[in-house]
Amino acid sequence: MSNPFQEQLLKAGIVNKQQVQKARQDKHKKKKQEYTSKEKAIDETRLKAQQAAEEKAKRDRELNKKKEEAARKKAVSAEINQIILQNCIPRDHSCELIYNFEHDKKVKRIYINEDMRQQIIQGKLGIARIEGRYELVPKAIAEKIQQRNEKRVILFTAEQQPKDETDPYADYEIPDDLMW
Repeated sequence: MSNPFQEQLLKAGIVNKQQVQKARQDKHKKKKQEYTSKEKAIDETRLKAQQAAEEKAKRDRELNKKKEEAARKKAVSAEINQIILQNCIPRDHSCELIYNFEHDKKVKRIYINEDMRQQIIQGKLGIARIEGRYELVPKAIAEKIQQRNEKRVILFTAEQQPKDETDPYADYEIPDDLMW
């Protein structure tokens, strides 16, 4: 026996060998339970830390995706601006006609001359938006811009739009040279 107190109690006859054995077993069980509960607590904190790290990594990945998307959009916008500036058709003081068109469900206007108006109607020119203003660009350039961002360009095609059967004015043609 390693415990001198237990030996003294056994010699005095206060306890017997079975009680000493039971006390040892109880002590051993108690130590084992304490050890397993400590392991569980450590495992729980480790699990919580791991979950927090995974959530943080997920948030970081999403934030990085958003930043990359914003950088990509900014690069595309800069590329479109450069294309428009390099290929815009110059307009001078001879551009006195006001050409109205619809963009983003709003009526916008641009000053052009008669030759430019005819080219727009025929679909040879497109209108591109750059920094809040509108510029004329050739159809090929307008199509390139439209591939990158369709909201930045207005293309007019010579194709007829499908007619609405309930339209009371369907029988009346709108002339191409109508100025509104």
